[in-house]
Amino acid sequence: MAAAALAAAACGAGPADTTAQSKAITVWLMDGDLSDHAVAAINTAFEQATGAKVTVRTQEWDNINTKISTALAQDSTPDVLEIGNTDVPLFAANGALADLTEHRADLSAGQAWLPGLAGPATVDGRIYAAPLFAGNRAVIYRKSLWAKAGVTAPPTTLAELTADLDKIKAASPDPAFSAFYFPGQYWYGALQFVWDAGGQLATTDSGKWTGALEKPAAQQGLKAWQQFQNTYSGAASRNVDTKAPDQAALFAQGGTAAILDTSVNTILKDNPALKDDLGTFPFPSATSGKTQPVFLGGSDLGVAAKSQHQELALAYLKAAADPAVQKSAIVGIDRWTPVSTQIIDQVTPTLPPLSAAFFTAAKSSGSTPATPGWATVESDKSINTFFADIATGRKSTADAAKDFDAHLDQALNAKQ
Repeated sequence: MAAAALAAAACGAGPADTTAQSKAITVWLMDGDLSDHAVAAINTAFEQATGAKVTVRTQEWDNINTKISTALAQDSTPDVLEIGNTDVPLFAANGALADLTEHRADLSAGQAWLPGLAGPATVDGRIYAAPLFAGNRAVIYRKSLWAKAGVTAPPTTLAELTADLDKIKAASPDPAFSAFYFPGQYWYGALQFVWDAGGQLATTDSGKWTGALEKPAAQQGLKAWQQFQNTYSGAASRNVDTKAPDQAALFAQGGTAAILDTSVNTILKDNPALKDDLGTFPFPSATSGKTQPVFLGGSDLGVAAKSQHQELALAYLKAAADPAVQKSAIVGIDRWTPVSTQIIDQVTPTLPPLSAAFFTAAKSSGSTPATPGWATVESDKSINTFFADIATGRKSTADAAKDFDAHLDQALNAKQ
């Protein structure tokens, strides 16, 4: 039934299947993202809806964008491909992915997709992939260290958070200790302050992208982040990223009372004794009752424009995004953040407390510019340097933004 419904709307999406029941599709999924059980759940839902078969081929991350580009250019292309959410514009811009805009309502099943997943997949107002899952960041804190400073409940506003951290800093004055360890190159976290103030990385008009970090709202967010980072994270953190030193290991060793990270698992691997001493909460907004918008990592599913099985490929996307599959497999088995706010609301009450904060945080998200040039900004590490320039004081927020906006103007508009 799902395949038939999609087929009726698939005119212009590509060659239509007339004998879906006898067909099979090939799907590329990335190694380490979904468990075998979660993949089996998606495949079962697809096969039950269509009567068709699916062959999953697992791909390694190494050099994956080149592999995908090559595969999409071939007539024997895989039908469905898992693509990192911010990489979708790379393949949409040259027509290698099918335009799914006309099918969005059917694929979303009435769900409000998370902006951090759907935003990068929306190029020039057209959508080229459907969300699969997300991962994001929340605050992880050491309850005993907060209690030592007299703080017994998580903050709900940025002002409350800074007041709590002032107490923690006063209770642990060792200069090697950070009340909240926040590396200067940690752009995933720093960007939350820009979005929270209403700023953006860049804006687009008639297909032309323009860096927007010099604008007042973005400047407000950058100054707020600089003050937070310089006040509560040690001076040695201002020109480093999260892996050198490893912030989770630093937390596990007692070097900080809080970090912004994607999971407690690495901490517990380093120090299992902390299991009952950990707490989590979404990073609070400067606006009461809200949380900072987060950067969502994760994956989308795209349909190859050259696929000979367009309706079945669309049916596979629908099966993966189906609320029942999302709840039972994406969340229930793999504990990834699901694709919509409605599913988050439904599953959050059933989650362990340490997990719930990450799901709550994901309800508010921002998105990076939906243009192939964004890949350049991530790969050349210019955004890491931009935030480190501000954290270290090498440049003022205004000068750093002026220089980085100029780079964005060039990179985001470059032909790939």
